[in-house]
Amino acid sequence: MSVAEEQAPQLRVQKWIGIDGEIIAPLKLADVGTGPKILFAFQHWCRGCHLHGFPTLQRLHSALSIRGVGFAVIQTVFEGAHENTFEKLRVNQLEYDLPIPFGHDEPPAGATLPTFMHDYGTRGTPWFSVIDAGGRIIFSDFHLDADQFVKGLELE
Repeated sequence: MSVAEEQAPQLRVQKWIGIDGEIIAPLKLADVGTGPKILFAFQHWCRGCHLHGFPTLQRLHSALSIRGVGFAVIQTVFEGAHENTFEKLRVNQLEYDLPIPFGHDEPPAGATLPTFMHDYGTRGTPWFSVIDAGGRIIFSDFHLDADQFVKGLELE
């Protein structure tokens, strides 16, 4: 199922930390900003997340946060719950120097997938979901070329 061009579902992730590492209330999409949004899903033990995902997110955040693009990071715990813990949110937030809210999304009772994976149709990590200012999903996939994406936004 492709979610591209669909209206972005509301976030149902219940556990979050803010940019200072303190626990915050669950985020809604509106809390991520009124313009375009980039949601990044990861797992702490995911090698690709650390080799490619987080560096891509750093480039995107550096280039686009000053232009009104909102960001949120979600640890989708669909395996390895012993390693992908709530405490690892702050570890990654600090390691990559990302002043972005980080969420921890475990499957709800009786479910097999975390809410973000279920609602956004993601298939693993690292995963980027891009939402336009109108609330539609315009990109949803494993790899996002940060340089091409930023260049494409400059044409608009």
